[in-house]
Amino acid sequence: MLPQLNVTQAWWVLSLAIVFEVGGTTCMRLSEGFTRLTPSALIFVFYAFSFMLNVLVIRVLGLSVVYAVWSGAGTIATSLIGYLYFKEPATALKMASAGLVVAGVVGMHMASRQAA
Repeated sequence: MLPQLNVTQAWWVLSLAIVFEVGGTTCMRLSEGFTRLTPSALIFVFYAFSFMLNVLVIRVLGLSVVYAVWSGAGTIATSLIGYLYFKEPATALKMASAGLVVAGVVGMHMASRQAA
């Protein structure tokens, strides 16, 4: 039996799911094509936790909102890690595109509040 979350708890759990998703994605880069054991294993651990938490949250916030926020916020956070830690180029087009992702995530969040 899965615990029933309230809306505030669901947003916190979704935030934690995003952290695990970003960790898993970052480990993909750190694994160097599955040649490093620890980051390779952590990819699966982090994604498993992220998906388990998403299962809890989807029941409260709905599939469309959860997936949009999870993927959008994860994309932005992962991009920042790429730019800051891995020194990937942050071009104007990438920044403008990231702004559109943020606008979409904010819009989905606002839409979920109106429906509640």
